[in-house]
Amino acid sequence: MGNVAGRLITGFFRMILVVACAVTAVASQSHAMEIIRMNGSGGPLGMARLLADAYTEQHREVHVETGKALGSAGAVQALLAGVLDVVVSSKPLTPEQGAKGLQFHRFGKTPLLAVTEKSVPKKNITTRELEDIYAGRLRQWPNGERIRVVLRPWEDVDSRILRGLSPGVNEALNKSRSLAGVMYAATDPESDETVSRTPGAIGTSALVSIISGKQPLNILKLNGVKGSLQSLSRGNYPLVKQINFITAAHPSPAVQKFLAFVYSRQGRVIAGKTGVLVVAGPKDGP
Repeated sequence: MGNVAGRLITGFFRMILVVACAVTAVASQSHAMEIIRMNGSGGPLGMARLLADAYTEQHREVHVETGKALGSAGAVQALLAGVLDVVVSSKPLTPEQGAKGLQFHRFGKTPLLAVTEKSVPKKNITTRELEDIYAGRLRQWPNGERIRVVLRPWEDVDSRILRGLSPGVNEALNKSRSLAGVMYAATDPESDETVSRTPGAIGTSALVSIISGKQPLNILKLNGVKGSLQSLSRGNYPLVKQINFITAAHPSPAVQKFLAFVYSRQGRVIAGKTGVLVVAGPKDGP
């Protein structure tokens, strides 16, 4: 009799355990996190991470995943493959990408700056000086330090923006590819790090990259004009990097809600603090 009672009690507790596990599983499912996978261009991705942090602080049921920056092109390929949900990009969509149903959401812009390693005794640089540096005609800073050039890939958006500064810069950048000692950086963070740790180095960096990456760089005025949100809004700074969001043709409700926050008043303020002049209104969002 005792054995029977013991088996009944054991069976009862097993049933309670099964029910408890089932309830726990249902509760876990009901509180499952909504995952948004986001990546893109290095500097702008830093801005997007801050937007994601602010959004998830208000929406604890959402988690935004970002990893090491893939760059605009790599992230768009990942979006097409279904690996990502949102891309923050410095490039427009190609006709082929648009034909595949990707949606382009115009957002803002940030100044592209000439930057050097922190100890370079220089505060302003002219277009002519850039032409001479990239062509190899100017090889030393005023203190005698050797100038070390850090370039981006030829078709990188930063290279294209810089080439548009003048025909002379375009020609000089073409020549610079054959100069001895030139260094290359594939991404925004890699370029900022290379310039910051190389004595006498010069390169380019977007304001959003500098603020989000926190690398110690010496920012140069260009022809006496400071690259700032004010100079962008006045239209008197020539090197401008676009920042936009890209999604699939039919983004999930979670992605739509996140992008609605990005375009909200709070989102615009956060973006501005990271060096991005938001030029799109809420109506331009998803």
